[in-house]
Amino acid sequence: MISINIKDGSVEPQSPNAPILGIDLGTTNSLVAYIKDGKPIVIQDAQNKTCLVPSAIHFEQNGEFFVGTEAKEKYIESPETTILSVKRLLGRSFEEISAQEYKNQFTILDQGEDKMVKLKIYDRFYSPVELSALILGELKKMAEGHLGCMVSRVVITVPAYFNDAQRQATRDAGKLAGLDVLRVVNEPTAAALAYGLNNEEDQTIMVYDLGGGTFDISILRIQEGTFEVLSTCGDTQLGGDDIDQAIAKFWNSTNPNIPPSQLVATAQRAKKEMKPGHTFRLSDDDFELELTYEKYKELCTPLIIKTLSFMTQALRDAKLDIDAIHKILLVGGSTRIPFIEEAITERFGIKPSNELNPDEVVAIGAAVQADILAGASEFLLMDITPLSLGIETVGGLMDVILPRNSKIPASVGRNYTTSKDGQTQLKISVFQGERDLIEDNRKLGEFILKGIPPMPAGLPKIEISFMVNADCILKVRARELRSGVSTEVLIKTANSLSEEEMGKMLLESIQYAKDDQAKKALIEARVESAQLLLSTKKFYIENLNILSEAELEQLAKLMSGLENLSTETNPQAIHLFMESMNMTTRPMAERILDINISQALKGTKLTDAND
Repeated sequence: MISINIKDGSVEPQSPNAPILGIDLGTTNSLVAYIKDGKPIVIQDAQNKTCLVPSAIHFEQNGEFFVGTEAKEKYIESPETTILSVKRLLGRSFEEISAQEYKNQFTILDQGEDKMVKLKIYDRFYSPVELSALILGELKKMAEGHLGCMVSRVVITVPAYFNDAQRQATRDAGKLAGLDVLRVVNEPTAAALAYGLNNEEDQTIMVYDLGGGTFDISILRIQEGTFEVLSTCGDTQLGGDDIDQAIAKFWNSTNPNIPPSQLVATAQRAKKEMKPGHTFRLSDDDFELELTYEKYKELCTPLIIKTLSFMTQALRDAKLDIDAIHKILLVGGSTRIPFIEEAITERFGIKPSNELNPDEVVAIGAAVQADILAGASEFLLMDITPLSLGIETVGGLMDVILPRNSKIPASVGRNYTTSKDGQTQLKISVFQGERDLIEDNRKLGEFILKGIPPMPAGLPKIEISFMVNADCILKVRARELRSGVSTEVLIKTANSLSEEEMGKMLLESIQYAKDDQAKKALIEARVESAQLLLSTKKFYIENLNILSEAELEQLAKLMSGLENLSTETNPQAIHLFMESMNMTTRPMAERILDINISQALKGTKLTDAND
């Protein structure tokens, strides 16, 4: 038992010649690895019994706490002071976890402007970053005991579908634990790096990563030491924890008086014992729990079917057929479910490989990445963005600047302009998602570009650049090219994307593609008609003394008709009216232009002629 001593964020010095560590900060278990003389070493505990540290924290009333196996053992008797699966809370807001098990287990506070949730244990509140830091601190202590020296430089893995806020929260947790987080790497990518450590042949592999709380599918091409991520998708609210809950719910229907924490703990035990033909039984004076293999398979089937659909989506995103895949790697402790291998083989005709330890492979991959950063490895990693990034444009449309599955690091820019005369500032709202309307995507943040010289609408040239680093952390820069005025921000979201929403975004973009296109077309038509109306009113006012009464009357009718179309739901009707209006007003505009040119040639301005 140790007392809480959360550091102030200062990084302790690393001993000379100490390795850079690879850390798999898992939902269920965490572990540490490093590379020595080209070979991976997974660090075991002080008793050299296991390398897996349960991602569990138990608090005593006096402020002391346990991390790891001892904490997990306390869960049945003290679920209200024992925290499991804290990784699911990293970078998430109060509203996004309101339906989760934490809501019923703990008092949750949504504090301050940062919108970071906090869990109340006894009389103190803890943020997910602080709690994750305690787990990382235990891993650091274990590594230093193994190596006999101080360590601080690390690479930490995260689910491929972790967004910017969740990745930043992971880095913050490392810093709070006294660690220098050199890189955040996606878990399936780390697994591929571990696989490639002793495999030199060129091939395309699919990584099926099913952990305790997350699921990811990634497709990578390995070619001459280069690891190129071709696509990734998944659901970071899908994992072995869901099976535990399904078994517990099944038992609860006939044993409602057994505490939920005991049912979940027993479900985890039953899951580990399951094999074909086996029946799990546990009886006491007051209850009897039974789970047949057939019922277990029935409870697991919905989860497995969902993972198979993500595999199909990953192939579609990579523009590959299953014939192009040389190997499917199984990663994560939950892939030990007996019939996952059977389901994948039946659906895709490829028997997946379990040649690597599914518990250790991600940590080993993180160690390989650490070795790359130390300059000891010649591997090259090319990762991708999980979701599209863009900004809001006129009419509430999402203009994608960096599409999903783009290679990172990346720097992409696009030019924009103002929509009003004399506009001196521009609000830039950054969004993440796959839909055409910003209302269907998730807002990451916003900032204002100030000091734009007042110019007519459309004249300023504003370049907006997105820069995503190797950790998928986004920086946005806006610059007015004529004046050089610029501003730059690191996007750190206050209300991060719900993990479940991240997994659904791509599917929704396909499901609602037709409706989205129709909405987009209507919005674009209305925006274009509003701009035409504005320019026509300006033309009308500026040329009152030149246009005839008939022309002025005709223009007034056209402008009235265009205003009436503001509620029109058919974009084609708006476009047809605008075309007719342009044909009518073109002769007027040409006549005014001729007069203007004629007066200019005489040395007289048109405004003078109007007086």
